[in-house]
Amino acid sequence: MTVAVGGFMGTGTPEKLVDAVVAKGIKNLTLICNDTAFTDKGVGKWVVSRAVSKVIVSHVGTNPETGRQMNAGELEVELVPQGTLAERVRAAGAGLGGILTHTGVGTVVEEGKQKITVDGKEYLLELPLKADIALLRGSIVDKKGNVYYSKATRNFNPLIATAADVVIVEAEKIVEVGELDATDVMTPSIFVDIITQ
Repeated sequence: MTVAVGGFMGTGTPEKLVDAVVAKGIKNLTLICNDTAFTDKGVGKWVVSRAVSKVIVSHVGTNPETGRQMNAGELEVELVPQGTLAERVRAAGAGLGGILTHTGVGTVVEEGKQKITVDGKEYLLELPLKADIALLRGSIVDKKGNVYYSKATRNFNPLIATAADVVIVEAEKIVEVGELDATDVMTPSIFVDIITQ
């Protein structure tokens, strides 16, 4: 099962949902996330508990356990440049077959990827990243599922909401429908399946 989790170095990560996965002893997940946070924060707890067998991330340096498991061959790590990671998730949410990017051409990033030349410039075809389940954290969520993210909690959460079959939002605060101004909605309720607090 592939799970996408919002957050950036643990900020904006749905900690209660992350902890629930650890408590249930779930294993063999593929994780799509910006990073593996820290050993005691965010999705880093999944690495420590061995809930994940593969991570697709842009950064692992703040979690020494990720590096240890990767170097020992115990965890598959697909490192993706951060902008490319965001665009691959966005492509899945938009129903695109992938994106073209010059980032990574001529580096190890291009290994095994299709190269396409447009107007004399080489690009990599990066395939979309879609998840079975997305776990997000919203600052304010109305009872219909419209989500507002405050400050840094916004990060990858709105993109990930569009790129999963089932979206679960951990709300800091739940309000009645109409209390959240329509202009403040960053993830519309159409993308949200379950709200928890």
